[in-house]
Amino acid sequence: MRLAIVSVIFLLVLVGCEKSYQPKPKGFLALDYPEAEYKKIQLPCPYTFEINKLVEVKASVTNNPCWVDLEYPDLNGTIFITYRPVRDNLEALLIDGQKLPLQHTIKADEIEGDTYINKKNNTYGTFYEVKGDAASQAQFYITDSVNHFLTGSIYFKTQPNYDSIVPAANYLAKDIRRIMESTKWAEIQE
Repeated sequence: MRLAIVSVIFLLVLVGCEKSYQPKPKGFLALDYPEAEYKKIQLPCPYTFEINKLVEVKASVTNNPCWVDLEYPDLNGTIFITYRPVRDNLEALLIDGQKLPLQHTIKADEIEGDTYINKKNNTYGTFYEVKGDAASQAQFYITDSVNHFLTGSIYFKTQPNYDSIVPAANYLAKDIRRIMESTKWAEIQE
């Protein structure tokens, strides 16, 4: 009996002295993007704005010289810019600009719209931020209500998984806000 008790105590000491294993804490992806530096874009169009220096400006597949794709190769994302002149069609353009974010309501968890007004540059519009697994995480439109209507939207070349792309989407959303803030209209020659 004495031997059994000593054996049990000995086994407990051996087992108790083993290194204890604990699960590793969850790791989070730390993405660092460079501080944005901006430059003015020069296009043969009745508008100008500032873009991030990381952007590669590509012609849109529509062959419309005022529709451009602002590609971010390192982020695998693109801001698609479209321009339309206002010709007694402002209401239809506004409806289209407001309808685009609503197309993402099926996958979106939330869509926030912020009204944008810049009297100095004569630009008025709305910035939409889409949260959730939607195809586009941000869209905007701006207009001078008389001659010009500009829209933009972010898309990534990957399956939309909001948790994975939110850092890149936030980075591009800041660039969209810069585009909105820096847009200036040229006079239209009739």
